Amino acid sequence: MAKGKDVRIRVILQCVSCVRKGANEESAGISRYSTQKNRHNTPGQLELRKFCRYCRKHTIHAEIKK
Repeated sequence: MAKGKDVRIRVILQCVSCVRKGANEESAGISRYSTQKNRHNTPGQLELRKFCRYCRKHTIHAEIKK
C-alpha cells in the first residue's frame, strides 16, 4: 500500500481578480478550476492563467487551501 502522502495532490484554483472585486453587480461569482499538481516538482503555490467566465477574460488563478 501507499507509504504516507501521495505525490500528486488535487488543488483548487480561484480567480484572483474576482476575489478582489467581491461579488458585486460586475462579477456574479468566483471562477474556480480543479486540477492536480506534483508535490515534488511544484512545492510552492500554483498560479495559472485561465479564462474567468465572470470577468470574461484570461486572468491569474491561484491555488487556495481546501
